[in-house]
Amino acid sequence: MVRKSLLLLLLASLLFLISCSKLGNDGKDSDKTSKGTFPLTGIKAEEGADRRIVSVMINNHPAARPQSGLSQADIVFEMLAEGNMTRFLAFFQSEQPEVVGPVRSAREYYFDLAEGYDALYVYHGAAKFINAMINDRQIEYLNGALHDNDGYLFKRESFREAPHNSYLQYNSVYEEAEAKGYESTKAVEPLPFLAEEETNDGDPAHHITISYEGKSPENAIEYVYDEQTEKLTRYEDQEQTVELNTEVPVEVDNLFIVEAHHEVIDDEGRRDIDLQSGGNAYLIQKGHLQKVEWKNEEGRIIPVIDGQPIGFLQGKTWVNVVPSTPGLEQSITITNE
Repeated sequence: MVRKSLLLLLLASLLFLISCSKLGNDGKDSDKTSKGTFPLTGIKAEEGADRRIVSVMINNHPAARPQSGLSQADIVFEMLAEGNMTRFLAFFQSEQPEVVGPVRSAREYYFDLAEGYDALYVYHGAAKFINAMINDRQIEYLNGALHDNDGYLFKRESFREAPHNSYLQYNSVYEEAEAKGYESTKAVEPLPFLAEEETNDGDPAHHITISYEGKSPENAIEYVYDEQTEKLTRYEDQEQTVELNTEVPVEVDNLFIVEAHHEVIDDEGRRDIDLQSGGNAYLIQKGHLQKVEWKNEEGRIIPVIDGQPIGFLQGKTWVNVVPSTPGLEQSITITNE
């Protein structure tokens, strides 16, 4: 009996040690977390779930369209830069494009967002005071102005004129980041996502038009719902948003439209946008709209109802930020065409 008890004790100890070897310091299953879930899409990952998120400033001037890389971004934030012209901050993690751009200059409210996701911030040039802020805040960045047309990290293409022709060579991003002493892997907490079979209810919304102040109706931004794919496709100036070389369309699973206070801060027309205070928002998923609120939770903009986070659908997300004046109801038109 004593021998049998000792054998059982040894076996139990061995099983305990094996199970502990699969646990990380936080007690989570390391096999599970090494594969994990892409934090910006909620989709299970075979590998690369802890790859460092890279955020890139992308030009949206008419002379910069169609762009490269947008269809592969996990999340895109679209906000006004100057006048009625928007600019994109695209976050890449689950997919790794070869080329992204054209890349444009930095703004404070964009690198605030990048910091909230522990993302590398990639831009091309900035006003002196903006560069000073980036350095003072210790934002981890790659600046195309320091690599202008080096053929390694940035390349200027001859088929477009400056400043609409500087493209990020994405394959060099992590190597250059490591050369600057930055981490190329960083696990981050996933955004709130619904389970694969779940969906949010709401009113029908098949055609969404966003009219930034000063834009004519024919220059509006539109999203059209496809019942077969259950995704939204983006249009601007009555042209579908597609990839430059492949014409692959931009398709999104979540359209999150938030209103925030905008203020012009200098003679150049640069803005400050309040992405801290929260406010009203629309969340459109699978052809349905929910009137929600948005909240800044540790630097991330998420949808909430009664202060509680609600889930994104697994997949890609586009966030349009519109001025609180005139606001959502005046800026957004929704039909079921």
